[in-house]
Amino acid sequence: MSKTDKDVENDPESSKKLLDTQKSIDAEELQRIYAELPLTKDTTCGVGFLKGAFLQKFANQTAYVIIYGMVGCVFAMASAYFNATISTLEKRFKIPSRNTGMIMIGNDLSQVLCSAFLGYYAGKKHRPRWMGFGLLTLVVYCMLTVTPHFMYGPGDDALSLTKEYGAVSDIDISMKDLEEQRQKILCRDDGTGVECEVREGSLLPQLLLFIAQFVAGVGGSLYYTLGVSYMDDNTEKAKAPAMLSISYFFGLLGPSLGYTLASICLRIYIAPYLTPIINNRDSRWLGAWWMGWCIMAVLIFLCGLLMFLFPKELPMTAARRRVHELRAKEENMGQSVERIQNKASFSDMIRTFKMFFKNKIILFNSSSNVFYFFGYVPYWIFTAKYIEIQYRQSAATSSIVTGTVALAFSAIAILLSGFIISKYKPRARYLAAWNILVDIITMSGMIAYAFIGCSGNDVSLINNSYDSNMLTTTLGCNSACHCDYVRYMPVCGEDMITYISPCHAGCKREHMDSNGIKTYYDCSCIPTVSNETLNKNPLFERITTEDINNSNLNITNLSLGMGGQAMSGACPVKCSQQFITFLAVMCVIKFFAATGRASNLLITMRSVSPEDKSALMGFGMMFISLVCFVPAPIFYGWIFDKNCLVWGKTCTNKGNCWLYDAASLRLTLNLVAAFFVGISTFCNAGVWYHVKHLKVFDDEEGKPRELQNISKNNEQSVTHTE
Repeated sequence: MSKTDKDVENDPESSKKLLDTQKSIDAEELQRIYAELPLTKDTTCGVGFLKGAFLQKFANQTAYVIIYGMVGCVFAMASAYFNATISTLEKRFKIPSRNTGMIMIGNDLSQVLCSAFLGYYAGKKHRPRWMGFGLLTLVVYCMLTVTPHFMYGPGDDALSLTKEYGAVSDIDISMKDLEEQRQKILCRDDGTGVECEVREGSLLPQLLLFIAQFVAGVGGSLYYTLGVSYMDDNTEKAKAPAMLSISYFFGLLGPSLGYTLASICLRIYIAPYLTPIINNRDSRWLGAWWMGWCIMAVLIFLCGLLMFLFPKELPMTAARRRVHELRAKEENMGQSVERIQNKASFSDMIRTFKMFFKNKIILFNSSSNVFYFFGYVPYWIFTAKYIEIQYRQSAATSSIVTGTVALAFSAIAILLSGFIISKYKPRARYLAAWNILVDIITMSGMIAYAFIGCSGNDVSLINNSYDSNMLTTTLGCNSACHCDYVRYMPVCGEDMITYISPCHAGCKREHMDSNGIKTYYDCSCIPTVSNETLNKNPLFERITTEDINNSNLNITNLSLGMGGQAMSGACPVKCSQQFITFLAVMCVIKFFAATGRASNLLITMRSVSPEDKSALMGFGMMFISLVCFVPAPIFYGWIFDKNCLVWGKTCTNKGNCWLYDAASLRLTLNLVAAFFVGISTFCNAGVWYHVKHLKVFDDEEGKPRELQNISKNNEQSVTHTE
């Protein structure tokens, strides 16, 4: 007895067998058409004379994902390398911190100006070649960044610290030079304090760096807007999440490689052919920041050449499209529906962007991304600085934590989520619901950050700066020391309080033992504690008059004076437990945040017709750069500034912040960030409501994807008979 269609529909096992049989037929038919389909100009791999059967073997989705991932890796590597070397650039070319921020905005500014335009126009052209062109602009970016070094050389400051230019080491330093160094950090009650120093560098290097960042934004726009849409168009819908995850995984390797390359290059002196008298632990050390850009320029150039070779459409995609056309013709009894693709024009671009605004899925999803990233920006930019302030960790430890530990969790999450989505093919509503859960977990983690503080760190620093207009001193103990222009160099007093500098602690004398350890004494702001109290601190060893008299680094024999003593460096604070808790929460947030990448991108690309994907990606990049990536760093920088307790001074303006209110900064920063992510949660709820009819995978039942109802091209479809 045979089953009717209704019986098959109500029998899950029969339905599954029927679906498997259909897939097998489709696969056989696809392979047959793929073998018979002749190569055309659009499906031929190569360019110019670089064509042939060997190259054609690589015209497949696997090769593209690998190359695209490699490009993303090198691009992220360049971005991380710039971040790692920016402090060296500031010292070398005397760039003020405020100008550094303006330089880094150049990347986002170019994306605001051209990403939507490029996404629309280039998306209708040969996308791999446009991506190759974008990568060549990144080569220009690397060369522009390194140009100031070849124009200005290592600099007089760096050359003066080499043997070839007559420098002598600290061991051979004269008593006069030693006294000059001490004068810059000690309390001088004779009115001869440190004078301000004007450190404004030349404008041309800063202009070149800004132009380089602007050019990088153009290349990045082409890479991101065209690359993802090309991948999705040339990949089976069931495999698209896995392919996206693999490409993201490659991109996550970039920051680690960038920071590693920066670490290697910065350990080499800026002038490798000269012999410096200092080591890389000296604050005056300038590393070979320029060397890495030459290496990355070569890597990006090679990746660009490989990207140029891909065809406009992969042969398997052309075969898959032919199968769909034949099926449509059979279903319509000899008739087929063709879609007229509008030629690129300004008026069509405006219509396309208007259509995006009318699409509620795009509207809610874009708003969600903006608010989520606005809340997440400080953890991208300021995480290392935040860890240093809150948990008293070194810059190296902070970089390792943010660049390796958290990265591992993100990488695992991206791969895992991509393969799970590809295997189980969840509906759009499940994907949207998962994004809501990601927002809730992220927001909860940020709120938890606000309460993971280090009480010892909050009370161990003393704000003992002196300002002639506003006295914030400890009984005026350093009011006559002229510390206004003394740089931040924390010292730990014998009272276990950290002071801004020896001068701010009122220290008038310095002692260095045979191991190079410095101790400061006769400090008017530090009370002398009892030996019993001092013995509880094994790290602090009080010097005696005998130590001073036996030192060969003192000008004359001096007494200990009336004040207390201090040692170089901040006082140790027990924050390891809080730091580990913070790290655990960060890894949880990173893991769940990474799982939402593939699902968010799938909803974005399925909400429009295929020919509009590139335009949507460019439009999204322009929108999020304009309302998020440009203002967010400025906004959070303002939050950091508002929580600054002590500012350094320059001749014309206040300098960088020396001391932050750790407790206030922790609460303000994290709660504000959580607030923005909370708004993102409500926007994702809107996405969840409107994606009920959105089709993510080809074999889903029910209504076709929403794009069939919203695409501007539907009205221009024509039916004809072959």
